[in-house]
Amino acid sequence: MTKRSTVIRNGRVVTMDDSLGTLGGADILIEDGMITAIGSRLDADDAEVIDATGKIVAPGFIDTHRHTWQTQMRGICGDWTLGDYVSGIRFTISPAYTPDDVYLGNHAGALEALDAGVTTLLDFSHCNNTPDHSDAAIRGLRDAGIRGVFGYGFFDSSPQMPQHFTSHRERVADFHRIADTVGGGDLIRVGAALAEMAPLETTRVEIEAARSRNSLIVTHTGCIWAFPTGVAELEKAGLIDGNQVHVHCNTLSDDDWAALARHDAKISISPETELNMGMGLPVFEQAKRYGMKPTLSADVVSFNSGDLFHQLRLGIATARWSGTKALNAAGIDPDRLTVTAHEALTWVTVNAAEAMGLSELVGSIAVGKRADLMLVGGSGRSRHPASHPESTLVFQTSAGDVETVMVDGNVVKRDGRLVGIDRASLDERLECSAEEILGRISGSGRRLPGTPPGGLFRAVLAGSIDNEEESAHVAR
Repeated sequence: MTKRSTVIRNGRVVTMDDSLGTLGGADILIEDGMITAIGSRLDADDAEVIDATGKIVAPGFIDTHRHTWQTQMRGICGDWTLGDYVSGIRFTISPAYTPDDVYLGNHAGALEALDAGVTTLLDFSHCNNTPDHSDAAIRGLRDAGIRGVFGYGFFDSSPQMPQHFTSHRERVADFHRIADTVGGGDLIRVGAALAEMAPLETTRVEIEAARSRNSLIVTHTGCIWAFPTGVAELEKAGLIDGNQVHVHCNTLSDDDWAALARHDAKISISPETELNMGMGLPVFEQAKRYGMKPTLSADVVSFNSGDLFHQLRLGIATARWSGTKALNAAGIDPDRLTVTAHEALTWVTVNAAEAMGLSELVGSIAVGKRADLMLVGGSGRSRHPASHPESTLVFQTSAGDVETVMVDGNVVKRDGRLVGIDRASLDERLECSAEEILGRISGSGRRLPGTPPGGLFRAVLAGSIDNEEESAHVAR
């Protein structure tokens, strides 16, 4: 079989590899999806040539928490509180999704990520109302050509009136069914997204099922101020480990942070959601204090943007402010900034790859890694000059500046356009899907967001099988 070869010529390469640094005028040789050489004027006579002159080449970004299925609900909860989100999205809109809607949301959402240079997603999938919904979600990711972990959500969006599963045991069995069928050389791996508002024993069963499959675990932790975090209970039960991504973490105590750090748990921060939904200040300061490596996530396009450039800018601004606020309060000007552009880029590259257990494959540009890359450039004024590539990526770049994207050596975006995608047709399908979903809700007599009196606390209890006294792990 003929070897598939591509060479990227003469780029400014932000490798995110400490031994290589940032290179000027460098070539990258890619053979069968793997980076096999990095250097100057590489010999690659038979390879496809991608000219990167004047462009920045960087690792594809990695999003460690996205509810991708919500794509056709774009912006619907832009003025909603977290309580409104729980009532409106989780308990009203999600039950109205068909498997076809889930497929379209995941497919279009993954394409949106790729368009913005995000080559790997941790898809926190909590619209798995039937096995067909879960299968459709995986197909949507796979057909988009993105790398990712499908986080199987054990939570039913209609817990008081289930659409299919009548017991938690059936859901766990469905997780194992999917784990049996997804894997091998696939770009998509199976993970587990823990159920919310569940008693400790339910959470134990889910974690043990994930551990039996060596599956990554993702969970919302400490994001509802009125409820306990459950971290101490999880630690006492031996249910925290380094193969977990804990999302948000805004309400955690010092003891909670120490517990997560002791067990090498990972964290995902969603600055745009957290700052806008009233969840609290993003936890960069706490992560630094406890020696934990931040990662970033777009969370929900039903609220905010679907790229990581927004999260980077909000994140580094928050982290820098947190690092200097004490000085400012004392009337002192800082001598230096506490977070560099390079450090911010680690949040969406090497840190994120480590959090997802993919460090051997992606997260940096190095020989032996898979070719998940983006080329940033073009004629926009923010592109020239680009004498400081890392700062340009963090502070000057938008999704529209991403010209070329590769996943596993395959070009999925070329010359500023997604390959093989009819954007007009896709947009029309999204519009129709959104109209049908909202029509089902209106036809049932429901109103959005439909938050009960009492706000978030009542919204959570209204949709939960178990009350908060029984809950050992409460999250969004």
